[in-house]
Amino acid sequence: MVLYFLITCFSFILFIKSLPLKPLPPWANEMRLLSFWFWKDLPSSFPISQLINSLSSFYLSLVPPYKMSLIKKSLSSKVENVEEETAEMSVLDLPELALERILEMLPPASLCTMAGVCTSLRERCKSDHLWEKHMKQKWGRVVGAAAYRDWQCHISSKTDSNNLKQGKQKGLIRLLSLSWPVSWFRSKVDDCSKQRSSLPVDSIMSWYLALETGKFWFPAQVYNRENGHVGFMLSCYDAELSYDPRTDTFQARYPPHGRRAIAIEKAVPWERLRAPPVETTPHDLHSSDCLNELCPGDHIEIQWRRNKEFPYGWWYGIVGHLESCDGNELYCRCHISDTVVLEFNQYTPGSRWRHTTINRKDHREEGNEADGFYGGIRKLKNKDEISTWKQLWPKETLE
Repeated sequence: MVLYFLITCFSFILFIKSLPLKPLPPWANEMRLLSFWFWKDLPSSFPISQLINSLSSFYLSLVPPYKMSLIKKSLSSKVENVEEETAEMSVLDLPELALERILEMLPPASLCTMAGVCTSLRERCKSDHLWEKHMKQKWGRVVGAAAYRDWQCHISSKTDSNNLKQGKQKGLIRLLSLSWPVSWFRSKVDDCSKQRSSLPVDSIMSWYLALETGKFWFPAQVYNRENGHVGFMLSCYDAELSYDPRTDTFQARYPPHGRRAIAIEKAVPWERLRAPPVETTPHDLHSSDCLNELCPGDHIEIQWRRNKEFPYGWWYGIVGHLESCDGNELYCRCHISDTVVLEFNQYTPGSRWRHTTINRKDHREEGNEADGFYGGIRKLKNKDEISTWKQLWPKETLE
């Protein structure tokens, strides 16, 4: 049996040497040499090891002495280089707290770059606790609960779409497996799924990048819509927004108003945006919970729309005094009256938009087709909100 095996091996060697093949690259000779050295280390108790030893001796005898010395020098130099490289310190060798501190100080772009270094850093750089700070710093003022709900719906639909694609791929595999190896198709599908799953769709990093690249349209509100059109001064309307990283501005898409088509506004700056302060949708009446505490001088926002087909916008105003009150704080009783006066001082005193009144005890949508309809009220208690409205005050009084 051993004799038969020897004859077969020598025949195969002679056959290979007779073929007009191109010489192999140097690393191939090194790998063949290493493989024979590995087999030489086998215990002598294995019968096949004796046969391999004899074959390796025959093979080494075919290698010229000068080539043998070059091979050994090459291998020894590579081992020395490996030892020198392993002696150098890697960032992963840092203490856990030090590495976390470094990653926390990196900006988003550097975190993305660091995530492409290796698997270990990729997992660390995708961590939600690193991206929560960046999300809050850049997007916290314009992204609210409504945007988060839309994002959850977006990733849910994306997951369902991926599952549907995977189901179609499995069906295709069943059809093609009749003529092609199933393992080949499965490997391709697995590779694609691994590439898609490299970044979890429900991670904060994924949401941040979707906002940063402008791929995700999110709901927010825009002050003085349509480039400060006179008909929308000191108002704030709902819109869908997409970020433009090239100009650091936004594109706003307003819903249709009655017969009016969708309005699009470009180059909207950050200063004219905010996250919706309440959960009320633009077509629903806001439930006013501040009516009993309204006093002259309070800053408010009130819903207003042109007619029943239009969505509400939020308009800035101030609580005023009744006509019977001279404004003297010692004798003012406006805060206990059922009637509340709302003033919009951006309009001239004779304008029909200058002021309106509401009932404190029984407030509901009030108005008509000529003057529009007034809805819910929210009292402004945040100084930053009041300051923002004052900064948007028109340079000229409106008619």
